[in-house]
Amino acid sequence: MTWVERFSFFSTPDIVALTVLAIVWLGSSRIIEHPPKSRPSVSMLMADYRRTWMTAFVQRDPRIFDAQIVASLRQGTAFFASASMIAIGGGFALIGNADLLRGVTEDLTHDSDPAILLELKLVLLLIFATNAFLKFVWSHRLFGYCSVLMAAVPNEVSDLAYARAAKAGEINVFAARGYNRGLRSVYFGIAASAWLLGAVPLMAATVFTVLVILRREFASNSRQVLLETTDR
Repeated sequence: MTWVERFSFFSTPDIVALTVLAIVWLGSSRIIEHPPKSRPSVSMLMADYRRTWMTAFVQRDPRIFDAQIVASLRQGTAFFASASMIAIGGGFALIGNADLLRGVTEDLTHDSDPAILLELKLVLLLIFATNAFLKFVWSHRLFGYCSVLMAAVPNEVSDLAYARAAKAGEINVFAARGYNRGLRSVYFGIAASAWLLGAVPLMAATVFTVLVILRREFASNSRQVLLETTDR
């Protein structure tokens, strides 16, 4: 069976739902990472604090506190990378047992999809899981780079110390960006699992997921706290 024949199993609602998912997934990242200047996202506000952190640590003595924070951030990325690998393995296992999954979906939807269609739906989940894994691994590596740059900052407060700290701050921001992209891939991967129930549940899960993400980035209590200027 060719790929063209495989995609012939998709209905028009399936294609529409997939298009909405792709646009919302990519579009949400664009909005969060490049928000209007008048309404910064939580990610952008935190990026500023990360740069401030790398500037402040130059005069901190001892600096073990900062090293411990970076180590904890690396542990978080390592955890999610491992979880993504487990999800990928589980996805391949499900693809090999699509007939069993077919019985589950039939019980929930009272409809029966061809096994090949279920396998294609599982491939979508694998794509999100793989993307999340790659983002988390890259974020983990960047936090490692940040640690090395922090170690290269001289103990004496000088222009060189602040210059290297600024580099560490930018790498820290890049690492956090990869981590956040990995998390969004996980969120939308979970939403994509609703496709097993049909196109309408997929669109509903996609809309719900993006609303949750955007609310946290642009209308959450944590954002309001970050915007307070009492500490500046």
